[in-house]
Amino acid sequence: MTKVIETVWIPMPDGIRLAARLWLPDEAEHSPVPCILEYIPYRRRDRTRMRDESMHPELADAGYAAIRVDMRGSGDSEGVMLDEYSEQEMRDGVDVIAWISEQPWCDGNVGMFGKSWGAYTSFQVASKRPPALKGIAPVMGTDDRWLEDIHFYGGVLANDNFWWGSIMQLYNAMPPDPAIVGQDRWRDMWKERLGAMTFWPAQWLEHQTHDDMWRRGSISENYSDIEIPVYFFGGWADLFRDTPFRIAERLKGPVKVLMGPWAHLYPHEGLPRPRMDFVSEVIRFWDHCLKGIDTGLMDEPRLRFYLQDSAPPAGSCEERTGVWVEEAAWPSPNVSIKTLWLNEGRLGSAAESGGAMSVCSPQTFGSAGGDMCSFAIPGDMPADCRVDAAGALSFRSAPTDATVDILGQPLLNLAASTDRSQGFIAALLVDEAPNGAQTLITRGFANLAHRVSDIVPEPVVPGTEMTVTVPLHGIGYRLARGHRLVVQVGTSYWPILWPAPEPVTLTVVSGCSTLELPVRTDAVTRPRTFPEPNPSDGKRPVTTVREGSMERSLHVDLTTGEHAARFFLDGGVFGPVGRLRLDETGTEMGDVSDRVYRIHPEDPLSARATMDQESCFERDDWNVRIKASSEMTATKTDFLLRASVTCWDGDEEF
Repeated sequence: MTKVIETVWIPMPDGIRLAARLWLPDEAEHSPVPCILEYIPYRRRDRTRMRDESMHPELADAGYAAIRVDMRGSGDSEGVMLDEYSEQEMRDGVDVIAWISEQPWCDGNVGMFGKSWGAYTSFQVASKRPPALKGIAPVMGTDDRWLEDIHFYGGVLANDNFWWGSIMQLYNAMPPDPAIVGQDRWRDMWKERLGAMTFWPAQWLEHQTHDDMWRRGSISENYSDIEIPVYFFGGWADLFRDTPFRIAERLKGPVKVLMGPWAHLYPHEGLPRPRMDFVSEVIRFWDHCLKGIDTGLMDEPRLRFYLQDSAPPAGSCEERTGVWVEEAAWPSPNVSIKTLWLNEGRLGSAAESGGAMSVCSPQTFGSAGGDMCSFAIPGDMPADCRVDAAGALSFRSAPTDATVDILGQPLLNLAASTDRSQGFIAALLVDEAPNGAQTLITRGFANLAHRVSDIVPEPVVPGTEMTVTVPLHGIGYRLARGHRLVVQVGTSYWPILWPAPEPVTLTVVSGCSTLELPVRTDAVTRPRTFPEPNPSDGKRPVTTVREGSMERSLHVDLTTGEHAARFFLDGGVFGPVGRLRLDETGTEMGDVSDRVYRIHPEDPLSARATMDQESCFERDDWNVRIKASSEMTATKTDFLLRASVTCWDGDEEF
């Protein structure tokens, strides 16, 4: 029977202690076993407890110690957290692995995994080469913080920079649990955290080029730093869709990739379906890396991609039909580039002489785009692209006479000019069905000042023709027979991107611009399925105290013309789960978040983002509440940010 130790304290060299939860298999008492580490800042005692229970006990049942560690300054760990992916955070990760390897229950072999932040740290810690670390399984993270994090998309400021930083503002203000750190210490630890807080979006906005801050923690700076085996899991509805192609090509050690249709969720919880038994699959990997067992995994194809079938546009999606395909290497000999030319309103296999086409998108172009990183919350996936089509240039192909399998990262090469020195391009690749419905396949963005370099931007000379390459995000997609491929090009993309300071008119020279489409051909598509997880595995009792609710709406003020996109969740960041009680600990917890993006279609300086959040923790002997508010606006030259946090201990302001 698995032994669960609620809190283990891990000492750091500077005297700070990190809190961890540990699962030990029976045999670890008399025979040391390998250990699997998950190292993230999202509070193992409460916020990730249910998710942890869906994985770590099963790892222990398979003969591994499993440990879930709160990062410095998070959960019940001591110290403060000053930024994401800091050097201190990485050093702590290395020290945690060294500590684990020296414990009597560990045989000296450690594996590391995690989703999102945990994927980043798996890459980052592996690049430091701790001797005991023998393999990593990052889930939905990136190798390059500038190219593919939530801050800048194609060099353009993302509103996710504000949103995610506001979320971390709330998390950084959460106290440790007095039942773990002691009634005599928890308030002092809480005060220390609050006293060290800064508003991270403001910090990040001081780094608007590819500088040393973004290089820190980006393994793309030196792929050779990682030599141990890597098994990457990702999803096409997630943000991190390019990393699998880069690491498959550039990492020198053993690499495996599995890309499903999923949003930002572990594959065993994945939506859209089909799900897969992630834990069983990753145990095969750990058995190979940490136990030296020949599971056959490394003899299987290195890369597996789910090619999604054409489907009607839908902001919410429970299932995507498709097929799994396998590749031995990337770049693949099965994928070739098909060049299509952007002619006047048409997408064709040959260039046609023509004139110029211009567009000045309304600031509301992008309203149907959903979120860049879907969490499978209703309405957060892209809706029908026809909603925005009038605000863009469109180039449509003829109906296809056969299914077209797209696998990889398309590139859009534009011969273009603008009337402003600042601006960006938003490019969409769209599947148009015979009935006219338009489903987003993928998209990409390019800050025109970064067209040559992300390190030293160059303002555009208005009216001067230039060549701009817009990389579109990686995708696996099957364009159905009889459907059309459409390229849409716009000059705004709200509320995903913060607008340029002035409206921009973009002129594209038709017959001189191309789409490079990665088409998969001459390969056998093998029917393949993965076992679905048992939905009851690892679940512990949780009681819903209050049902959650949500709103995702677009309000247009017919008097002023202002558009307001609202995203309200009673249940916090990751879904409308309401207020919950963790029956094991007796802790009730709840979150409410209200995020609103406002803009006038003709005025980029009217852009305003606000986020209001509340969080609470309550037991018989403990009742705390945190309220965080933030706002962002801009002038032509400056970003303006405001943030505040208020905390209560019982009924008294803390």
